[in-house]
Amino acid sequence: MKSNKIKNTAIIGLGYVGLPLAVEMAQSGYNVTGIDIDENKVNKLNNGESYVLDVSDNDLQSVLDNGKFIATTDYSKISEADAISICVPTPLRKTKDPDTSFIISVVDELIKYLTKDTLIILESTTYPGTTEELIQTRIEEELDFKVGEDFYLCFSPERVDPGNKEYNTQNTPKVIGGTTEKGLELAVELYGSFLEKIVPVSSTQVAETVKLLENTFRSVNIGLVNEMAMMCERMGIDVWEVIEAAATKPFGFMPFYPGPGIGGHCIPLDPMYLSWKAKTYDFYNKFIDLASDINGNMPRFTVHKIGDILNERAKAINGSKILILGMAYKADIDDLRESPGLELYRLLEAKGAEIDYHDSYAESFLNGDEKVYTIDLTADTLEEYDCVVLSTDHSNYDYEWITEHADLILDTRNAFHGISSDKIYKLGAPIDDNKRVSPLFR
Repeated sequence: MKSNKIKNTAIIGLGYVGLPLAVEMAQSGYNVTGIDIDENKVNKLNNGESYVLDVSDNDLQSVLDNGKFIATTDYSKISEADAISICVPTPLRKTKDPDTSFIISVVDELIKYLTKDTLIILESTTYPGTTEELIQTRIEEELDFKVGEDFYLCFSPERVDPGNKEYNTQNTPKVIGGTTEKGLELAVELYGSFLEKIVPVSSTQVAETVKLLENTFRSVNIGLVNEMAMMCERMGIDVWEVIEAAATKPFGFMPFYPGPGIGGHCIPLDPMYLSWKAKTYDFYNKFIDLASDINGNMPRFTVHKIGDILNERAKAINGSKILILGMAYKADIDDLRESPGLELYRLLEAKGAEIDYHDSYAESFLNGDEKVYTIDLTADTLEEYDCVVLSTDHSNYDYEWITEHADLILDTRNAFHGISSDKIYKLGAPIDDNKRVSPLFR
């Protein structure tokens, strides 16, 4: 059901967040203009080709055919919009400071084309205070518009989980905070017309902090379980058996799992936004910094384990042929952002290994100036490698078949559980314990 006050919307940034939102809006009857600076992306979209896993070509084509969606690089289309959603990236600089340059670039265009009575909703994850500092202040100063009278401004954190089969844009609860009551009312009416549940909060700062808390919670708990994996390995305990047994408790415990590192746009980056902002108040987030350090060093811990298991076969990393299975940051998606697999590749390469990778979702990646392509996964190719490292547990891998043809395996995701073989070693389990299979995994 379409909002009565808003008919034309613009979505700025057509990536994993913006494109699903644009298609959802268009399917609900809004006239949606998608704006992106990448001309190649715009051309693909206008030809009915989706590059986002959660948006099918059929859904995209349907909103193109009915005239409800069009993609463009032309920012002047902002002037025709009743509501604008900003969904641009917010990476970190190498110094771990927030890089808000994409938001600033969008505001530069808003200044040129914004008309009165427009609703602006920022969805890009950022530090508390960004919406008012970077958007409200500039518009009020440079256009002499007053928020709540001449334009309306809200923040609504994206909660996209690429590849999630259960939760998507439409059925994930949507948090919204406004700079004024009227702006919040408009945003709730707009998003409430096509999303199942809206969660209004008292301010944009609260909404900004909600997203940071969500991903800081995940980062800290993943850091804890990664540290447990290192500890259990040293103590001769299988961390995976520990976690599975602990998860049988019906209250007071939520299972998190170790791995070769953390990836994606959110978990590695969002807590650092909160930590950076807190420092401006002379508050230091010890949990965040510690978790970031542990998680960031898991690729090195994994490489150390690879060295140990090769040593069991009287081999070294230097000169060995190693295959990484899975380069995406999590299973069954094509997203390579911040993937620990990329770091594993670089670390192993630096140690003199001959590295290849396979990923049916991600056919290539850039390693410096070199474009690296996935290999074909066959029995013959598997047998060529001294070690196979399972980095991402895609569901389309046949783990029994891999075990049959590989010479040596390091399983960083417990994907080979239940398979008893002296070829398989697990991250978070002692090397001399790799043959034992817990009753939980039989």
